[in-house]
Amino acid sequence: MHLIRSVRVFALVLLIALAPLVLSGGCASKSKKPVATPVADADKYLFEQATAYLNHKKWIRAREYFKQIVDNYPQSRYRPDAKLGLGDAYLGEDSAGSLILSENEFREFITFFPTNERAYYAQYKLALCHYSQMLAPQRDQTQTKEAVKEFETFVERFPNSPLSAEGRKKLQECRDRLSEADYQVGVFYYRSRWYPGAIVRMRGVLKDNPAFSRRDGIYYYLADTYVKLGLIPEAPPLLDKLAAEFKQSEYLDKGSKLMAAIKAGTATPLQPKGPKKAKEKAPSKPPTT
Repeated sequence: MHLIRSVRVFALVLLIALAPLVLSGGCASKSKKPVATPVADADKYLFEQATAYLNHKKWIRAREYFKQIVDNYPQSRYRPDAKLGLGDAYLGEDSAGSLILSENEFREFITFFPTNERAYYAQYKLALCHYSQMLAPQRDQTQTKEAVKEFETFVERFPNSPLSAEGRKKLQECRDRLSEADYQVGVFYYRSRWYPGAIVRMRGVLKDNPAFSRRDGIYYYLADTYVKLGLIPEAPPLLDKLAAEFKQSEYLDKGSKLMAAIKAGTATPLQPKGPKKAKEKAPSKPPTT
């Protein structure tokens, strides 16, 4: 009986002694199995998710994923594009507050990654933030002026970028927006017969924006104004430009008739030179707009 008990005790002690070896051997065999973990590619996963949300116009969700990359993965190769993605997500939302935040993201990208291959994209989108906030010609043009400045920078710095043609087109749209207010005032002065004011406004547009899309009207109104003021030799060059630069315009027929009258000597000013008082003269003060 004592012998059996002793054998059991010995067996129990031996089992306890060998237990660590058995367990370590088991762990060693398990550790050889590969463990799948997304940690190494977490930034890639976040970027792919963010891009998918951005493409589906899920602006808030896209920003959540892009922001994780920007804030938590400073060395990630996806960080610059995530910064641009944040800007795009704010720009896509197109609210007053989101446009300000979008501008900030693109401006920071240009500051932090000035030599990045997508710096041209950031500069274009920065200009687009202001372009999206432009108001009608007769209203405050602060955002239009900012858009002109940023698009000019874009065209100057990245003349051969994939977006250069679109950037030049939008730059001209912005310049036209600024010119439109002066053009409308010039037409108002012309119709109110305050011709000196009409000349100043319209010549100013041609000087600041020679490619103004509505310059056909300026050519005609200026030419007719010069005729009315007795400055007839100033009119034909403007009418020549009207005919040469525009194949279709509501002013072509009027310009042709005015040119014919000048050549025939029948174009008479409202204020003829000489001792006689003009029958009709322009007001000495500008009308109220």
